[in-house]
Amino acid sequence: MNPIISVIVPCYNQAIYLPEALQSVLDQDYPHWECIIVNDGSPDNTEEVAKQWTEKDSRFRYFSKANSGVCDTRNFGVKQAIGEYIIPLDGDDKIGTRYFSEAIAAFTSDPTIRLIFSDTILFGIVNDKKINPEFVFESMLTENQIFNSAIFRRADFLEVGGYNPNMVDGIEDWDFYLSLIRPDDKVVKLHDYHYYYRIKEVSRSADIARHTEKNDAMLLQMFRNHVPLFLEYFNPVRDRIEAETYKRELRWHYHTKEYRLGRILFAPYNGLKKLYHSMFSKTD
Repeated sequence: MNPIISVIVPCYNQAIYLPEALQSVLDQDYPHWECIIVNDGSPDNTEEVAKQWTEKDSRFRYFSKANSGVCDTRNFGVKQAIGEYIIPLDGDDKIGTRYFSEAIAAFTSDPTIRLIFSDTILFGIVNDKKINPEFVFESMLTENQIFNSAIFRRADFLEVGGYNPNMVDGIEDWDFYLSLIRPDDKVVKLHDYHYYYRIKEVSRSADIARHTEKNDAMLLQMFRNHVPLFLEYFNPVRDRIEAETYKRELRWHYHTKEYRLGRILFAPYNGLKKLYHSMFSKTD
């Protein structure tokens, strides 16, 4: 049986880019998908464009709701989905034609995989810049390594509660991944460029990058959402205790016979090292 992938496309004032995003879904070489387009109260002609695509192919489904932000819109889309797997796709981005088929092959061959993502190409006002992040869980605590169009199981999404609505000004993907992925989970990167991220002169990400206070506020909110996780890796109290313990151990070793014997045995070596450094320091 071929599992269905549900593509969740939240839209807000992206009618001009939406056909390109939806065409990249239609061009997939894996046919078992559905695409859920959710209009988040756009004042432009998003509805007109979306309905044209639902008439073109029945796998496209359209929903409209009052504006509530990208987190709530994606969560709404996932609730309508019937697929076993989920991929979010913003209305101004696009995906490569083999993304679904390669991801399904990987999930099928290894059921322990928690999430799949791929190399990324930036396009738009940036000319095809390539991004090749490697996943390391500890690094995810300080920098997001996964763009928003990763693929994961719908059941896992629902289990962790989806996107947190309190991430109102960005980095909601990063926050979600910290909820979804545990340190021992298997995350796979497909070594091909399956995700295309559009860079625009005016965008939500660019706006956040320009406003340091807004970015700092979202980072603080993400920390508050995952306090136990961050304290597990960055616990100042624990680090202080470990440092004090280490210093006590050093002091104990300093007074042992083994330490004093070692100093005697290595005395000639230390003398030669000092002579070596003094000779070369005079030639500088």
